[in-house]
Amino acid sequence: MFTIMECITDQHERSSVLLAASTALVGMFAFFHLLVRVEESSGRRRTGWTAVAAAAGGLSVWATHFLAMLAYRGLLPIGFDFPFTALSAVIAVVGFRLALGVSGDGGGRIVLRAAIVTTTVGVMHFVGMAGMKVAARIDYTIGSIVAAAVVAFLLFLLAFGLFTRLEGARRIVAPAFGAILGICTLHFVAMQATILTPDPSLSGPDAEGLERLWLTGAISGATLLVLVSVAVAALIDRYVVDLSGFANATLDGLAFVRGGRIVEVNARFAALLDTREAALAGQDPNTLLKPSDALPVDMPRTCPVEAAPRLGDQSRVFELAVHTVEYRGKPTEVIAVRDLSENRAALKRVEYLARYDMLTGLVNRALFHEHLDLQIGNGLRNGRSFALLALDLDRFKAVNDLFGHAEGDRVLKDVAGILRECARPGDTVARLGGDEFMIILNDPGDLEPAGHLATDILAAFRERMDCTVDPTAVGVSIGIAVFPKDGADADMLMRAADLALYRAKVRGRGIMAFYDQAMDQEVRERRQMEADLRQAIERCEIQLVYQPMRSVAGGEVCGYEALVRWQHPVHGQLSPKVFLPIAEDTGIIIALGEWVLREACRTASRWPVETRVAVNISPVQFRLANLAFVVSRILDETGLSPERLELEITESALIKDRPATLETLRQIKALGVAIVMDDFGTGYSSLSNLQSFPFDKIKIDRSFIAAMGEDENARSIMRAVIGLGRSLALPVTAEGIETPEQYNMVADEGCAQVQGYLFGKPNPAPCEDFGTADSGYPRDVAQNTA
Repeated sequence: MFTIMECITDQHERSSVLLAASTALVGMFAFFHLLVRVEESSGRRRTGWTAVAAAAGGLSVWATHFLAMLAYRGLLPIGFDFPFTALSAVIAVVGFRLALGVSGDGGGRIVLRAAIVTTTVGVMHFVGMAGMKVAARIDYTIGSIVAAAVVAFLLFLLAFGLFTRLEGARRIVAPAFGAILGICTLHFVAMQATILTPDPSLSGPDAEGLERLWLTGAISGATLLVLVSVAVAALIDRYVVDLSGFANATLDGLAFVRGGRIVEVNARFAALLDTREAALAGQDPNTLLKPSDALPVDMPRTCPVEAAPRLGDQSRVFELAVHTVEYRGKPTEVIAVRDLSENRAALKRVEYLARYDMLTGLVNRALFHEHLDLQIGNGLRNGRSFALLALDLDRFKAVNDLFGHAEGDRVLKDVAGILRECARPGDTVARLGGDEFMIILNDPGDLEPAGHLATDILAAFRERMDCTVDPTAVGVSIGIAVFPKDGADADMLMRAADLALYRAKVRGRGIMAFYDQAMDQEVRERRQMEADLRQAIERCEIQLVYQPMRSVAGGEVCGYEALVRWQHPVHGQLSPKVFLPIAEDTGIIIALGEWVLREACRTASRWPVETRVAVNISPVQFRLANLAFVVSRILDETGLSPERLELEITESALIKDRPATLETLRQIKALGVAIVMDDFGTGYSSLSNLQSFPFDKIKIDRSFIAAMGEDENARSIMRAVIGLGRSLALPVTAEGIETPEQYNMVADEGCAQVQGYLFGKPNPAPCEDFGTADSGYPRDVAQNTA
């Protein structure tokens, strides 16, 4: 009786033992390398590589076992039965596949895998031992085998744990050595626990040893071939897949061309040509692309060129670049193709937006100046003149304010359509911004063609923009300048057209005007007046005058309206009608209005406590959110009681940002200041305004008072307004009373207060005799009131 372990050191062929060790080493390295590939793959590729890894691991263990067994050269020859040998190989592969199929994360999966692999190696070992052909009985020492299984389990557990935690090459090397130790421990301890008892009655292997030799060669060759093939396949697959993934990750289409034929393409290249990758192999690239430089497609270039596809959508634009690289050991041209179609479309869109108005599609300011400079350059070279039309819409601001910007945009589109239809071929129609348009005429620049075009535009507006049926309809005013007579460069010509446009708007709007040199003088005078007005307060040129307001019932002066005058050093005293529009256009009205309010309150603070002062507030001042604060501060500074102050506003103040204006009026009224509706009947939606805000007084516009004697309609309006005030419990003041007849009319209708030259002209300071009939009150009027 003897043990196999006694023969390992003395009766084994060293070459076979070395072969078994090499097989185990290569096998485990391949196994763990394939496990890395499994983790990197997904889907069907993951399943395939799992099966390959199981085959590599199982066969390497199986080969190691049988090669170690075949290395024995003892007294008893040993052979192996083929069915059991083959079954043990199947058991090894299936067991490893089961171990790799364990799902989940963490330590549980590692423990279960180690247990399955240990069991698989043990079962494979004993199934293989059952297939031994030897003239002896086989017995086992169970205790040693169990101990060997525990040690092998711990080593496999260590191997799978290291594989999970390590990185890089150590992730393969360390687990491989751990697994080899586990395999060897289980194998050799199990062999030591194997006892062979010779029995002549049992048959052994063939005496020639051919079976042993054949099995050794077959196992060695097949196993090494499988393991090496698996390892090489893994490396090649990783390289090919990674290279393919790298090539397909780019947005460029890539094609490798050798000898004028395509040998390989990436998926992007095929997609750009609307075909399949397989269909492009072997194709001549010149049948697929058309370069803009007319050179062969695969000719290397120092810089990219444009190309058009010959397949798919041929309207697309490609960028083509060609370089020579070494591919598969030979020089190869790499064609890189990039689709520029979307970029070109975006670039064209950006260029369009930079040169055309986005809302109307007309030429914008930048492109207009290019056309104007080009036209001027041609005119200077050829001695040819041309006309420039400046157009501005009438009532557009009111449409925007009343109906909103969306409706205003619609109106601008309609206007652009009218101008396109009226313009001649070659004319440049531009929108410079807002409601400002300009047209460069392509006709010779005498007055007749320009006048005809302006006439056509005005006629089209009258026909298609009728404000009697369409509240959003607008008009147009046109100014015309001619190059080079009215301006020798772009700035002068545009300035001349703007001056002509200003003249058209001043003369009544809805008309055309040609530039003349007298307009320059008007503009210079206006600019000078603006400059003088900015310094008028500091120079003490602005002063207030006060016009009395009398009560119809008692005949006494109940208050004064503060009116502003400008004592100009050159032009003398100027009426508010001259300079207030300039102040409102330039924003000077903000400082001027605050000064007027402060001076009026300071003066009124010295009057009797029953005398009130009325101050006009410009609509521009209501654009300031702090107007109520300014009023409160001035009242505090001057010491005037809020109940003695009346602020007069016109209905136009309610047009711009109506909610904000009404809120400001409520804040002022909360101070105790009275709010008066001035020039009632001449604005927009008068009844709606009276309903929206509780005014303290209504003033009838002087235009109705002046026309009462001759116009029955004006007299009817006066009666209606006074009746409306009476029904709303609002006092009504009639301003502009200049004759006793006018006074008698308004008094008979029940007007509460009167104001006008009949009772006194505006003076720098009110009379000291407040409220007496001798202070300028007409005798016949006094008798009438008595």
